[in-house]
Amino acid sequence: MSRSSSPGSAAFRSSPIDSGYASVSSDDEQQQQQDQEPIMFTKKHLQFLNRQLQFLEPQDVLRWCITSLPQLFQTTAFGLTGLVTLDMLSKLKIPRPQMVDLIFIDTLHHFQETLDLVDKVRDRYPLINVHVTKPAGVDTADEFAYKYGEKLWDTDDSRYDYLVKVEPAERAYRELNVNAVLTGRRRSQGGKRGDLPIIEVDEAGLIKINPLANWTFQQVKQYITDNDVPYNGLLDRGYKSVGDWHSTQPVAEGEDERSGRWKGQQKTECGIHNPRSKYAQFLLEQEKKREREALTEALHKASQEEPASPPSS
Repeated sequence: MSRSSSPGSAAFRSSPIDSGYASVSSDDEQQQQQDQEPIMFTKKHLQFLNRQLQFLEPQDVLRWCITSLPQLFQTTAFGLTGLVTLDMLSKLKIPRPQMVDLIFIDTLHHFQETLDLVDKVRDRYPLINVHVTKPAGVDTADEFAYKYGEKLWDTDDSRYDYLVKVEPAERAYRELNVNAVLTGRRRSQGGKRGDLPIIEVDEAGLIKINPLANWTFQQVKQYITDNDVPYNGLLDRGYKSVGDWHSTQPVAEGEDERSGRWKGQQKTECGIHNPRSKYAQFLLEQEKKREREALTEALHKASQEEPASPPSS
């Protein structure tokens, strides 16, 4: 995905149109060039948009997104807020070209209840495409542990987050040419989300919209009940925010909504919504370093195992 940014502004490009074997007229070429021109959001423009969107209902925010942001997707782990967004979108009667596809990051360490919910969502909303992305080069938790070591989330949680969430998300954004994403974050979830705007732009120029930023957990849950939206069965067992099985616990009465995530750790985000330029670059360099060391070791081992050349006669 081609994306550029400058101080005080965010830029993104809409996807180019493949012409295949068909001829393209000069008018079409001109239109394609116009489509590929970056759309700029200055800080002043973002402030203006947030003031306007702040007072709209989530459905109206979603209508604005659909008509204003090309290459719009919804990123979701099928938490309650994401499910509300999905259901609202399904009721807007959006024509197929404007429908918002889902991006689900399968970390390989989700609860079975979460994976079962993915199937229920597909059955309930058959017109929605769900793009599933996994950590690179592995398909199961066992393969992940074999490649990176047992319980990487304990031994190097930053690397774990990068491998199972940040890198797969970046890859999905690149392969799908994502310009903007809908998230399920809300201010009432606490932590770093307490002053969450409706629309924001990250360091890489990705536009993030939080259509239910103003809603409380009670409002979200009531919508789920009133509209008979399928949800994660763990909710009925005391969970309010569900992530990987090894880092998610039920929430006690009176505790913060996301207090069950990374219990006892000074951590509130998995990395996807953290500033990512320096963080991702550091982890990428670490990963390349490990690959170089592994290659050097393999070459050294191979050279030791090579049979000696027979003496010349």
